[in-house]
Amino acid sequence: MVKTAVAIRHVHFEDLGTFEAVLSSAGYRVHYYDLGVHDLRTLDPLRPELMIVLGGPVGVGQADFYPFLTEELDLLRARLAENRPTLGLCLGAQQIAAALGAKVASMGEKEIGFSELSLTEAGRNGPLRHLASVPVLHWHGDAFQIPDTAACLASTPVCQNQAFALGSNVLALQFHPEVDACAGVERWLVGHAAELAMAGKDPRELREQAEKMGPTLRDGARKMLMEWLKGLTE
Repeated sequence: MVKTAVAIRHVHFEDLGTFEAVLSSAGYRVHYYDLGVHDLRTLDPLRPELMIVLGGPVGVGQADFYPFLTEELDLLRARLAENRPTLGLCLGAQQIAAALGAKVASMGEKEIGFSELSLTEAGRNGPLRHLASVPVLHWHGDAFQIPDTAACLASTPVCQNQAFALGSNVLALQFHPEVDACAGVERWLVGHAAELAMAGKDPRELREQAEKMGPTLRDGARKMLMEWLKGLTE
């Protein structure tokens, strides 16, 4: 039986990356809902077997400027209330946290670049164990608090809350395990050129990190996602 995975995409280059192959092998047909192309109000929050909310260069608290954020929160609240399988990456993770009533706010600095996670006991005992000692891509200036009843899975020195799980069906990741760094990150560097300049980040360093760390990230992230998908419950 073919299952449906809907991915809400905010900017075109922040896609599912290496996750697409995993979803396909797990029996999912991926459908992108692209911001500005598809109307989120036409999306049934409960129908897809899996919903993935991807990253984007705006913040949860900017709904007055970007109304789609409110529409997205409504979708997530309906879906989470029914414990439907849901994955959030970066902005998507922050939106899941907000939908569950947790605070999302600026960290006061940017975390951009590849670095390892420090896993909690819950993180080491779940799918994120495949990312132990793996440099993952961080690209954010906001961070979430851990929602009530959720388990914190990982942290970094810059950001205390990097991931949380709510049962087996909801996973929120502040970082970007999905990025296909093996193919290069040029689209990210160009798409976020202004942000990099403001943060004082050298794109040459990020390019070199991606080339060096891409294969390890790809392999660990794919194993992580596959294990999480296998643990989903109806």
